[in-house]
Amino acid sequence: MMRISRIILVLGSSWLSIGSLLAQSLRPPAYPLITHDPYFSIWSFNDTLTAAPTRHWTGEPQTLEGLVRVDGKTYQFLGKAAPEYRAVIPTAQEKPYEARYTFTKPAEGWEKPTFAAASSWKTGPAPFTDNRSLKGTNWTEGDIWVRRTVSVPAPLPTGKLTLLLWHDDDVEVYLNGVLLTKQGEYNGKYEHFAVPEAARKALRTGENVLAMHCVSPQGGEHLDAGLYVELPQQRIPAARQTGVTLTATQTNYTFEAGPVRLTANFLSPLLLDELETVARPVSYITLGAAATDGKPHTVQVLLTEAGTTAANTPYQNVQTQAGNDATLTWQAVGTTAQPVLGQAGDNVRIDWGYAYLAAPKSAQTTSGTPSALQSAFAQSGKLAAASKPQTGAAQRVAVATVLDMGRVTKPTEQHVLLGYDDLYSVQYFGQNLRGWWRRDPAMTMAKALQTAEKEYTRLRRKSTEFDQKLYADAQAAGGKEYADLCQLAYRQAIAAHKIVAGPKGEVFFLSKENFSNGSIGTVDVTYPSAPMFLLYNNELAKGLLRFIFDYSESGRWKKDFPAHDIGTYPLANGQTYGEDMPVEEAGNMLILTAAAVKMDGKPDFARAHWPTLTKWVGFLKRDGFDPANQLSTDDFAGHLARNTNLSVKAIMGIACYGQMAQQLGDKKTADEYMALARDMAKRWQTMARDGDHYALTFDKPAGSWSQKYNLVWDKVLDLNVFPKEVAQQELAFYLKHQQRYGLPLDSRKTYTKSDWIMWTATLSDSDAEFKALVAPVWQFANDTPDRVPLNDWHETTDARKVGFQARSVVGGYFIKMLSDKLTKK
Repeated sequence: MMRISRIILVLGSSWLSIGSLLAQSLRPPAYPLITHDPYFSIWSFNDTLTAAPTRHWTGEPQTLEGLVRVDGKTYQFLGKAAPEYRAVIPTAQEKPYEARYTFTKPAEGWEKPTFAAASSWKTGPAPFTDNRSLKGTNWTEGDIWVRRTVSVPAPLPTGKLTLLLWHDDDVEVYLNGVLLTKQGEYNGKYEHFAVPEAARKALRTGENVLAMHCVSPQGGEHLDAGLYVELPQQRIPAARQTGVTLTATQTNYTFEAGPVRLTANFLSPLLLDELETVARPVSYITLGAAATDGKPHTVQVLLTEAGTTAANTPYQNVQTQAGNDATLTWQAVGTTAQPVLGQAGDNVRIDWGYAYLAAPKSAQTTSGTPSALQSAFAQSGKLAAASKPQTGAAQRVAVATVLDMGRVTKPTEQHVLLGYDDLYSVQYFGQNLRGWWRRDPAMTMAKALQTAEKEYTRLRRKSTEFDQKLYADAQAAGGKEYADLCQLAYRQAIAAHKIVAGPKGEVFFLSKENFSNGSIGTVDVTYPSAPMFLLYNNELAKGLLRFIFDYSESGRWKKDFPAHDIGTYPLANGQTYGEDMPVEEAGNMLILTAAAVKMDGKPDFARAHWPTLTKWVGFLKRDGFDPANQLSTDDFAGHLARNTNLSVKAIMGIACYGQMAQQLGDKKTADEYMALARDMAKRWQTMARDGDHYALTFDKPAGSWSQKYNLVWDKVLDLNVFPKEVAQQELAFYLKHQQRYGLPLDSRKTYTKSDWIMWTATLSDSDAEFKALVAPVWQFANDTPDRVPLNDWHETTDARKVGFQARSVVGGYFIKMLSDKLTKK
């Protein structure tokens, strides 16, 4: 665990100390490096930047590497080469193939090369799957047996062999009748499994038989496998990392490379008050160098970006291209196929558009294989210009730049820019939409890079000032531990969204439901995420709601409550989630619309959608108070009837409608719905009361309870529907039921949701109570053994991740700051 009390940044030619205000004692579970949207999002999952490859938030390597050469000696300071493999028997993702298969149990010996009965089996393309979007063989249930005959040329590989396998569920794989691996359950993606040395001997030149048997008793189906050899990698000594800190928009590292101190600053200028800036997918990496012994030292820096940044798998073919203008030179890389908006899903990465690495014109940029680029740099501090565009598997192609820092004594710095041009960002009911930054068809990434370069100094300074203010404001609102968590959540919450221009040129702020199911524009993900955007840019908060209104008002969604989502990212062609959440989504939309109106200080947004809001509140009036058996946003906990917290949401939604009617000047309607909400609140107290607290459900299972986080809007929006004693009584009860790593979500399990804890804590008017509830969340983030971008669903007893990671819902941490702002209003 690495902790330092302060960070020194290089700004211009001087050193600026952020000082103790941004003291960093929290060890983040992962460090954001490049964070813009669900596809352009690169992280370090380790405390030390060279401990492992940099990764997309899903965990797949998207390799950024950095080497520094000091007086001819080379050190690695950024990333680590991802393991590189060459196919002996390729999987279908690398090279399509057909194989024989059967769904009927075959005779003994089916896995052996001599098994003659396989000639009667069917033949079909791999993978074998229930995913109709893949060009494979349809397999929907039960067992499948597969035999694939492959010719392997001489000489046989001498390196470490692995089996690359995607299985769902239990699987056994044989090579020429010898068992390579047997795995239980499912893995959900391609994964390398070591081949035992004894099984290695089964591989031979000429004809080989790879045989597989997979079981699918339930859920999805998928089967594909191949044999690979791991290629050797060159070893470069690592610079000694001496510090790392994280602020809202920046991650900062310091290193010692021989007699030189090196700093690396990763800045994604996500300044929410500048829509054009936050929408522009360009980040900066700034490298600073200074001698530690007072003597001059020759310093060069190499930065490389692998083709995997622009590919879903490391085996997709990519190609590079070069460009320059009066101030910048750049290299770009993208897949040769360019299947724009060609796939939807959760654990996938973009494989269309182009990743850019740009540097000032004085720098050298080129492309090649990662190992060749690093070898050339280590030998001379320079790179040979590429004679033509590089083409190959994504893992074997990289773009690169060399920054010559010259003879360094005093602090000096240079920077590069990383950008991503996705061409089109989402499909919205059949229409491909561009990112907000690219809404003008004349806009190009070259122009965006020019603007980003011109604004570098201003944005770096403003970002630092914003980081200081965010931390100070959060600390004033909830203490140091709360401030640590807010700055940790900031970039993650934004980068789980994409800002696009809607069909009428309006702002759409579309979320991806990261690592829960991949939905786009999920209302019950928007709900916990919204406080941060309400606080910092209400136009984006409204952008989270517009497409849900449009879905209903266009007639595409015909129910009297809102949809759960509008598709699976990035295809927003209609709800794909298998089940509605009627009370949940109706309450969410009414509450968030009311919050946006309150932040606007005028009711125009509500007026534009009043008939739809009226329809939704009618549903809540009819079915919201005592909810039927249904899912809520906590759908992972399963269906629940008579859910008291969901009832609170319905009551809040009705009260919000009344408040908006008042703002619209309709006193009669306002009085009617506020009276209805208060009457429901009285009935709720009677029906939900269970001694010293309020129960999980109205039928009151003995001793049951739940966090009533939905009650927070009564305070935040100054609705005053429930007596303050309700929250006070609940808080006193919660403080008796905390675990080491937080307050459980409810009495059914010991797991929790950290965003809801923040909402529950905000119910309190006591600083001490608030901090007492937040402190265990800070401890969880600091201690969790799951080194992934902050997960919001964790176990309160041991800090382990239960599910989810990198989701936008941590924007909900800002609810306390939002409450304080609106209260002051």
